Amino acid sequence: MAKRSDRGASTRLRAAAGRTLRRVEPPARVVDWAIAACVALEVASGLYSFTQGRPSGAWVFWLHSTVGLTLAALVGFKLYRVRRRVTARAAWDRFTPVSVLQAVVTLAALATGVFWVLGGNVPILAWTTLNLHVGLGLLLVPLVLWHLRGRYHSPRALDPDRRTALKVGALLLAGTVAWRATETADRALGGATRRFTGSKPTGDLYDTATEGGGFPVTSWVADDPDPVDRDAWTLSVRGLVDEELALGYDEVGADRTLEATLDCTSGWYTVQEWGGVRVGDLLDAAGASDDARYVRFTSVTGYRWSLPVEEARDALLATHVRGSRLSHGHGAPARLVAPGRRGFQWVKWVESVEVRERGDPMQWLVTLVSGFD
Repeated sequence: MAKRSDRGASTRLRAAAGRTLRRVEPPARVVDWAIAACVALEVASGLYSFTQGRPSGAWVFWLHSTVGLTLAALVGFKLYRVRRRVTARAAWDRFTPVSVLQAVVTLAALATGVFWVLGGNVPILAWTTLNLHVGLGLLLVPLVLWHLRGRYHSPRALDPDRRTALKVGALLLAGTVAWRATETADRALGGATRRFTGSKPTGDLYDTATEGGGFPVTSWVADDPDPVDRDAWTLSVRGLVDEELALGYDEVGADRTLEATLDCTSGWYTVQEWGGVRVGDLLDAAGASDDARYVRFTSVTGYRWSLPVEEARDALLATHVRGSRLSHGHGAPARLVAPGRRGFQWVKWVESVEVRERGDPMQWLVTLVSGFD
């Protein structure tokens, strides 16, 4: 009798939980399209966050976190609704395996993001947990598109009403509250040194320095040139200038110092004192034109990035860090130091500074193909 009573209580409890879930769950098609919208927003905000290195850009990280936690609730609703279809193998079709994989990848992406925020990190080869989170998020794009191909329902059939809007709004509010809770938990667990970008100090991620300067050596995508001979290296300053310059290593010098934070998209940051030449001094020496709007910095690998001319003037072409010459891995003979920019925009192994009237939209493509030669 006791066992039968326990089973009955368990059944009643599950039934009550199901009724509660149905009361707060938005309509099925709203959940499906909200998941698609959240994934798209997460990918877009995640990629855009790579370009944000100043506190004024913190909003995109807050948005990314809030939408991510809202997505977790939506995925929970979705999994509860399709649980019987997934467990009954006879109901599977050719889209079901990819749909299941999509659910697994989504949960893994959410879990790694929360794990990172709460101070965790389990490196896999050269990847931090944040790298894994980003990789899983990008993998979701083709999986969601394939899922939509097989399960597409027109958004015209959503027929939203006030109750649906309130339910979706409540989910966003819950996501915001959950995000604030994770931030509080992060501080309680000792993660207060994490920057608004999510990056952590190198000491929290690495036991020892990986190369001179006391911080890791990382390069964007495939850039990995042979060491550059300082004696043969020349820095050119050209473009919209009165006089083009060609400076050897000793002529560049290290008469300026600048303390700046290098914030890498791999999830770490370091504050260093850099020594080199102020870019504004180079532009003045070459006689930059009044028509100049951008300055493009190009590496020996072809990798390049541009900065607005006023911002570029305050940047540094560093030849030293902590009073010592840059190592090859850190960009010797000279690298760009651009305060407020993320690490991939700090061009290494710089060989030319070009003053331009227009920006360089192709630099985004170059970041993906540079080094594959």
